[in-house]
Amino acid sequence: MTILDGKKVSNDIKEEIAVEVSNMVANGEKVPHLAAILVGTDGASMTYVNAKVKACEKIGFHSTLIDLPEETTEDVLLQKINELNTNDDIDGFIVQLPLPKHIDEQKVLMAIDPNKDVDGFHPTNVGKMALDLPTFLPATPFGIMELLERYNVETSGKNVVVMGRSHIVGRPMSILMSQKRKAGDATVTVVHSRTKNLAEITRGADIIVAAIGISEYLTGDMVKDGVVVIDVGITRVPDDTKKAGYRLAGDVDFASVSPKASFITPVPGGVGPMTIAMLLKNTLLARERHG
Repeated sequence: MTILDGKKVSNDIKEEIAVEVSNMVANGEKVPHLAAILVGTDGASMTYVNAKVKACEKIGFHSTLIDLPEETTEDVLLQKINELNTNDDIDGFIVQLPLPKHIDEQKVLMAIDPNKDVDGFHPTNVGKMALDLPTFLPATPFGIMELLERYNVETSGKNVVVMGRSHIVGRPMSILMSQKRKAGDATVTVVHSRTKNLAEITRGADIIVAAIGISEYLTGDMVKDGVVVIDVGITRVPDDTKKAGYRLAGDVDFASVSPKASFITPVPGGVGPMTIAMLLKNTLLARERHG
């Protein structure tokens, strides 16, 4: 059983990007600039955005954090987005999700300039992805594809089961893995909360991408020997033995699934670090496109 070490691979990618950035500096070129908008004080979102800012510093990117209070109106947020859309110094930006309940998430995502949408959530970029045209891929699926490629996991002709149909992970994963690409050419089945005989389907899978949002849902009796398992989930599970009072768990019951797996991602340290690395890669791509 091989651990798909997202932490190590993400560090490798950051080092590769840092070399490109230092070459830009040496040639007197503009350094990539990533901005993030954070609305409110959601703990997980704050941690994630801070990690992005630190990653930018580490590889030599410029970064800007726009921190807005919880009560910020939709109009004010849309105004900030428009400012970033028209600011030539900003190559790419993200609006951290989830947003407060009074703000229409879809309206906000639609307002982002597709050429600066380094999260890859704008319908224009999603459409290009579906048509296999050059675009910004959503960071988490992009990171999973990169992990599979760098560990030379065979995907061609394999049966892949994607658990979950979200616009951020499940749906794009199903599209990418069915396309003609290195970590692709697979036969893909999407399962979700209404799927009948779900365990029967997962037992036939060569590769499982678990993004269903239920902690430790996928258990050892639901997989076959030699399966490749990508765990996208991350949930805080109460645990009195931990100093923080909780432990981080994925959508996969690692203890029962890992003995049967040929490759598996850990939680934490698997998919999570890859998401940030690919956001940086998208920002570098945006900078190169803007010239």
